Amino acid sequence: MLATGTGLLFGFLLSIPVGPVNITISNEGALRGFKFGALVGLGASTMESIYCALAFTGFATILNHGMIKHLMQVFSFAFMLFLGFKFLLAKTIPKAGKMEAGIEQKLHPHSAFMTGFVQVMCNPNVFLSWVVLGANFISRDWVQRTWESKGACCVGVFLGTSAWFSGLSYAASLGHGKLSEKALLRMQRISGIVLLVLALVNGVMIAVSMAQDHRNHQSNEAPVEQSN
Repeated sequence: MLATGTGLLFGFLLSIPVGPVNITISNEGALRGFKFGALVGLGASTMESIYCALAFTGFATILNHGMIKHLMQVFSFAFMLFLGFKFLLAKTIPKAGKMEAGIEQKLHPHSAFMTGFVQVMCNPNVFLSWVVLGANFISRDWVQRTWESKGACCVGVFLGTSAWFSGLSYAASLGHGKLSEKALLRMQRISGIVLLVLALVNGVMIAVSMAQDHRNHQSNEAPVEQSN
């Protein structure tokens, strides 16, 4: 349940920031209705879950050994702070990079599902985000090293992203084009605030863990009195 909840929470939060998928859903959902937007979101959720699974199969586990584990905890704290401030301070809708746009143009998806799938697949930042977050989840024991726990987190990611994209599709279909970029940016800023709160909680946990390790290290090095 913890692994599923972790995946659901972060999957939901990371889906909110405005990008190609959200723009497609808000525009096409208003024009073609809820079903089309929901299928775009379903494709995006499927690819998000695949990236999360790929991160767990190798990179996230490798990065959780010895000193690397502690470095990844600090890096993930900084990473969440970066994302939080990035989402909070955003003023414009980011455009897809040349590489992502070029790949998407070559693949040229013809269905709503494949449109969302390809848009996420063409964004390498999504995979890198799950590598960092996956390593943090494992180091915090929010996700265990078992395949069952990792799979539960991936299911949570799918449910969290699907919940956001489905809600956005429904809102777009009702709004008939009234879901403005300003409204999307406002929701993105809320996501940024939540990520900043989570980053601060993570930072406190790191500080407590480091203090505990320091005390344990001092107690282990304390001189043992020897009797003559």
